[in-house]
Amino acid sequence: MKKTFLTVFGLLVLSGCAYFGAAHYDKLFGVEYTQQRVVTANTQLGTEFLQHVKPVLDSRCVVCHGCYDAPCQLKLSSVEGIDRGLSKERVYNGTRLLAQQPSRLLFDAINTQQWREKGFTPVLNERAQTAQANLAGSVLYNSLVLKQSSPLPQQAVLGNEFDFSLDRAQSCTNMDEFGQFAQNNPHSGMPYGLPGISNQEFQHLAKWLQQGGYLAHIAPPSKVELAQVVRWEQFLNQGSLKHQLAARYIYEHWYLAHIYFPEQGAKPSFFKLVRSKTPPGEAIKLISTRRPYEDPNVERVYYRLMHDRSTILAKTHLPLALDDAKLSRLHMQFIDADYTVSKLPSYQVEVASNPFKAFAAIPVNSRYQFMLDEAELIIMGFIKGPVCRGQIALNVINDHFWVAFVKPEMAATPKVGEMLLQHDDALALPAAEESNALPISSWVKYAKRQNKYLAAKVELANKLFVNGQHLTTDLLWQGEGVNDNAALTVFRHFDSATVVKGFVGQQPKTAWVLDYALFERIHYLLVAGFDVYGNVGHQLLTRLYMDFLRLEGESNYLALLPEHKRKKIKAQWYRKSPPSLTRFFEGEREFSQPSGIDFKTAHPQAELYAMMKDVLKEVLSTRYDHQTVPEPLQAINRLPAKAVNLLPQVSFLLVKQADQGHSAYTVIHHNAHYNISSLLNEEGQRAYDEDTVTIVPGFIGDYPEAIWYLHNQQQLTEFVKQLPLMVSESDYRALKSEFAIRRTHPQFWQYSDLLHQVAKQYRGVEFGLFDYNRLENR
Repeated sequence: MKKTFLTVFGLLVLSGCAYFGAAHYDKLFGVEYTQQRVVTANTQLGTEFLQHVKPVLDSRCVVCHGCYDAPCQLKLSSVEGIDRGLSKERVYNGTRLLAQQPSRLLFDAINTQQWREKGFTPVLNERAQTAQANLAGSVLYNSLVLKQSSPLPQQAVLGNEFDFSLDRAQSCTNMDEFGQFAQNNPHSGMPYGLPGISNQEFQHLAKWLQQGGYLAHIAPPSKVELAQVVRWEQFLNQGSLKHQLAARYIYEHWYLAHIYFPEQGAKPSFFKLVRSKTPPGEAIKLISTRRPYEDPNVERVYYRLMHDRSTILAKTHLPLALDDAKLSRLHMQFIDADYTVSKLPSYQVEVASNPFKAFAAIPVNSRYQFMLDEAELIIMGFIKGPVCRGQIALNVINDHFWVAFVKPEMAATPKVGEMLLQHDDALALPAAEESNALPISSWVKYAKRQNKYLAAKVELANKLFVNGQHLTTDLLWQGEGVNDNAALTVFRHFDSATVVKGFVGQQPKTAWVLDYALFERIHYLLVAGFDVYGNVGHQLLTRLYMDFLRLEGESNYLALLPEHKRKKIKAQWYRKSPPSLTRFFEGEREFSQPSGIDFKTAHPQAELYAMMKDVLKEVLSTRYDHQTVPEPLQAINRLPAKAVNLLPQVSFLLVKQADQGHSAYTVIHHNAHYNISSLLNEEGQRAYDEDTVTIVPGFIGDYPEAIWYLHNQQQLTEFVKQLPLMVSESDYRALKSEFAIRRTHPQFWQYSDLLHQVAKQYRGVEFGLFDYNRLENR
């Protein structure tokens, strides 16, 4: 203990001296220049990093510094991110008038020097490589020391000097500024607003930094995996125009996925599908464009599987298994299908951003079946992709709704395909405006186009369903009896969201029924066509257009309900709607045919939900069935609204079992709204008395806001007893004092490790580290 204390004390003194000389670093340690830090894994320095340093960075740092929304763009989840450092530019900026240059690791710069030229500053020392300079000149080291010298206050709830809002001001301090920053902000040591790391963890990092901060990549894929990569790259890069068009379509839908080969077992390697200038067998040279469909400016695009060497984060993890069955399925859908490709589509934006034009040669049925096969993954793209961050991006959806799909026999008929071809201009998406858009004039233009398409769609439907042919639940895709992607549930958690398989939770306020054209447009609006670096106009236009698509999905669902009930139900969903939306409703062409369902009660929505579950029962995932939660926890599903109002959006609950194992549950707070059509006044549309809550087994959500830990059955009983009695913030804080692991808990990191250990057991290949940026301070 004495040796540990003296080591830390000596480092603190060293750091303190460095602060006094901050303005003279060039004199003390020479000018900055980028270093070559990457070493092979089998060297002593590489082994040291992978065995002792990376585990600390992952479990203590990456949980806040992992992705687009990492503070100061500091991504400690990869070798490239650590070496790149930090930036004062914010990725999520809803007010910028002009699109900013992208800053995606691996894509927008090929080495650290290029990142310096783009304004990124180092967190590792880039001056003289001596032991003293490596510590004194490291922002990362000094941030850790600052926490050691000014530990977290010994209080349950931290004071106003701590700002945990997602849009808080960020200093993004370089070493020349650090001395003054530390003096003004002694509470800002790392990990920010959480307990400091242990002395042992500190020493691992200090030793690593002192030696020069050398980095090493994780182990390469196995020979079995590499053989699969060769096989899949061969399929994706065949020379015929048919193969090339199919590969382009597949890529534009799978580029966010974490691809793996399930034969590898519990610890597979993950790959990203990328566009490369080089063919299989050569080193990948990435094609960097803002969007996956933009002009690659090469004669031939090659689709390659690139090993993803970064730490897996829950919030960006979209696992996709590739095996023999999947390859055969793709052959059937895209290669064996009867169609001819005489010319590849242009990369001009008006074509490339419109999948109905770009991929018109591929049969609608092939495209739609491909999307349905991995429907959760496709929907997950807009939930976990770059668009997912932020309340304004997500207030376009309800807090809880179910998603079903029109079966291909109805959504991909020749008449539907003909209609899509005739109206492909009306199906154009706001991405055609690229990343700098004028939202109001563009909105008017796309509103007219949407109305034109809806009129044609309704006209066709009214013609098809006549002479006793009416819509019933036979409309729904039933997953061919085996595919559990047929039923999905989406949860919105204010400024994040989750999609899972199954109809999860109590019957929701609304539901979507997606047909091919709607499903495709959602993907190209919110995933392929969305630019997180775009200007305010682009972001607002995307949000506004999504209103149209949500309404269309809801209208497809409404068409199954009694005709005389549809307007009343819709009016209930959109109480207190703004005049602009009311006018849109009035101009909307509606499906006028009666439902073919014989409803028996005065509550047709409840009947329809029950019917949907019954029709899809063969493929309905029960993984998150809220009715399987045992008593007394089951009672949480029936909490009164006043108690629900006090709960955060997502809470994780661990219950210790008699065998020392743990059961895990997620408590999800659903915010009720009069309507979700007000862009900037969500608070004014809140219907607090209608808030509900759902508790499910396992983990739903990637951003825990509260962590509850119940040591035994007695605590569990008392916790459930006190929950419904809450009526004030003080009641909630009292409950947390008794049962929660707050961010200030002295053993927070031990419980964090336990949480991830249990989550790994529950999620398996879907596991990724949780993000603590939304962990509440209450």
